[in-house]
Amino acid sequence: MAEAAFSATESALENQRIGALQIGVVAICTLIQMCDGYDVGSIGWAVPSLTHAWNLPPPAFSTAFVWSSVGVMVGALASGPIGDRFGRKPLLLASVTIFGLASLLSAVAPSLAMLSLWRFFTGLGIGGAFSGTVALTGDYTPQRLRATMIMAQFAGAPLGGFVGGLAVAALLAHFGWEVIFVIGGVFPLALVPVMALWLPESPRLDIVPGQAGSHPVDIAVGNPIKMLFGRGYALQTVLLWVIYFCSLLNLFLFVYWLPEVLHLTGMTPPQAVFASSIVPLGGIFAVFYLGPLIDRFGPERALALHYAAGVLFIALIALVALPYFALLIVIFFAGTTVIGSQNGANGTCGALYPARMRTTGIGWAIGIGRVGSIVSPILGGYLLARGLPPTQIFLSACLFALVAAVATALLVLRGSSSFKFSAVHNC
Repeated sequence: MAEAAFSATESALENQRIGALQIGVVAICTLIQMCDGYDVGSIGWAVPSLTHAWNLPPPAFSTAFVWSSVGVMVGALASGPIGDRFGRKPLLLASVTIFGLASLLSAVAPSLAMLSLWRFFTGLGIGGAFSGTVALTGDYTPQRLRATMIMAQFAGAPLGGFVGGLAVAALLAHFGWEVIFVIGGVFPLALVPVMALWLPESPRLDIVPGQAGSHPVDIAVGNPIKMLFGRGYALQTVLLWVIYFCSLLNLFLFVYWLPEVLHLTGMTPPQAVFASSIVPLGGIFAVFYLGPLIDRFGPERALALHYAAGVLFIALIALVALPYFALLIVIFFAGTTVIGSQNGANGTCGALYPARMRTTGIGWAIGIGRVGSIVSPILGGYLLARGLPPTQIFLSACLFALVAAVATALLVLRGSSSFKFSAVHNC
């Protein structure tokens, strides 16, 4: 259970006003997320072209998808203790540098094996950056707005995927698949000096011991991984891990396989990439209403219903042969519920854990969830290899969306009245 007593410094951090400093932190973290969102989608965009360039069947690229997700999982798991004990800013600088360099190396990969290796390191950096941005944004945001602000900076990921998808769709008409990874490397590396100069460290980690008065500021002094299952957080942790597993499995089933599925239904690679870019556009739209709803009504209602609504739109893509324009509309709403719900889970996770374990909480939730993102390319490749109609590989996503909805609703059981989502002393 969270502590009831806080120092004056702690209270000031939790009740701070939103000003230029907080907005600047969110803005830089949003740019990091844009680079993340682009690099996550880049391998899926490249497959329709690579199947022709390397003369490989689509299921063969499950290898690159899996190693990308393994990298994100390792990066997310490792980032928690690093960010909570040594600082958010060093974690973010290292993470962005790693995935920028790895993306550039992906552009010169001569084989699927080498591409898979560089995608592992790309994922390693992405996993660390995801966790670090959530923690730093949460540290600079008061509890009453924490889920909204975290979701706002996470809008950068689908924005990067949407804008990047449009750019790639246009560039593929004139350049080879390599351009996808060149862009994915240049932009994050250009962002590194901006981060070094203007991104501050967490205000909690900048406080000298003893400066806070009789009660310590909420920073990690023990094993932050052990904390996830102590002081009343065990049920919350398990439920969040279930939510993240199901949510990220669905998200990456779309990210990895939707471009190639649309290509198999008759679209050209640029057309398939353009249509797929509508998914993150839907995720951006969800930010405008889902974060405030979670802050107002709690995740047990707002986010649970959002996951449940996704079942309908996923089923329409899987089962109904739609005209092109109608398909784009359904893809938009599928993105709203698939990516939007995952961003809602990020906001929820960042708000439910206190500062001393926030990077670990979000990092391990993402890390465990990435097991789902490892399963998704294997599952999609297996279903395609079995000869199912391409769109029907998404039917399995309906079940996982339903499980995520139920697990989110069960968050209402996570603790007593002092553990409620809106209680300031919880975080």
